[in-house]
Amino acid sequence: MNNEQRYVNTRPSSKAATKITVGIIAAITAVITIASSVAIVPAGNTGVVLTLGKVSNNIFQEGFHLKVPFVQQVEIMSNKIQVYETSATAVSRDLQSVSSNIAVNYKISYDSSAEIYQKIGRDYQSIILMPAVQESMKSVTAKYTAEQLITERAVVGEEIKTTLENKVSEYGIIIEKFNIVNFDFSSEFNAAIEAKQVAEQNLIKTKTEQEQAIVIAEAEAKKKKIAAEASAAATLTEANAQAEANTLLNNSLTELIIKYKEVSKWNGELPKVMSDTSSLIDVGISD
Repeated sequence: MNNEQRYVNTRPSSKAATKITVGIIAAITAVITIASSVAIVPAGNTGVVLTLGKVSNNIFQEGFHLKVPFVQQVEIMSNKIQVYETSATAVSRDLQSVSSNIAVNYKISYDSSAEIYQKIGRDYQSIILMPAVQESMKSVTAKYTAEQLITERAVVGEEIKTTLENKVSEYGIIIEKFNIVNFDFSSEFNAAIEAKQVAEQNLIKTKTEQEQAIVIAEAEAKKKKIAAEASAAATLTEANAQAEANTLLNNSLTELIIKYKEVSKWNGELPKVMSDTSSLIDVGISD
């Protein structure tokens, strides 16, 4: 077989290979095109649509979406609750240094996702939230004494949360919860607080003991009063009984009974001294 015949036989196979290559390229192109036409936004997120790099007013909610291939792209922005933890330092109204650990639960709103991406970017936590937290802590802490920060901790936390909300809400950041994990003061202040608590406890103890002594004294006095009243009542009852007995006795004595008593007690001897005022016992014997 000469060279011409060999060339003729190979021409069809070259064309087939070209067709296969073109088909593969077309398939790959089609797959890429289809893939670039689809956008899937995960749950709890927003899809920010960019058309040739420009942020569109149209945003994609979670789910399946179609977009213009190679022209539009979708940037995913999380709208889930996120936790930001940090430490903060401030000064109280009575000029005590205050250190605190705080935790903030926050999220970005769906409607503000595109604006946040356009104006702030993805690093909105460090650009907006972090300085707002520090500033809110300092401004609110300065309104309270160190002791009030301890005793009114819940009130202080709510006021800081409100102040923080006012600072970040215009950017579309929503504060879900604000927690003051702890307050810490200087060792000198902690010692003073401890000494004050000990003094208050001692005062309470002394006051309690005094009140107990008063209660015991009042109880004893009442007991004595009750005993005296009972004794007086018993004496009065006895006197009334004796008086009643005397009355009954007086009422029961007749002249005859009296004479009988006198005769019963006479020993039979006449008095040795007689006078006009003396007389023999009248025993009812007539001359």
